Amino acid sequence: MDSPQRPPPPIRPAPTPAPADVAPQRIDSALLLRGATELLIDHHGVLYRLRQTALGKLILTK
Repeated sequence: MDSPQRPPPPIRPAPTPAPADVAPQRIDSALLLRGATELLIDHHGVLYRLRQTALGKLILTK
């Protein structure tokens, strides 16, 4: 007597990468500043100031 065949295992979709596995988006600071030396960023209702120093470094303050 033949044994009953098992159904094939279900096909699972590829796992979606966890946020840590995804490379962060890269944006040139010149696109953000658009010629200015500082800008305000509203993050969940809290304002942050992004400022470019005279030496070209960036400072983010709350």
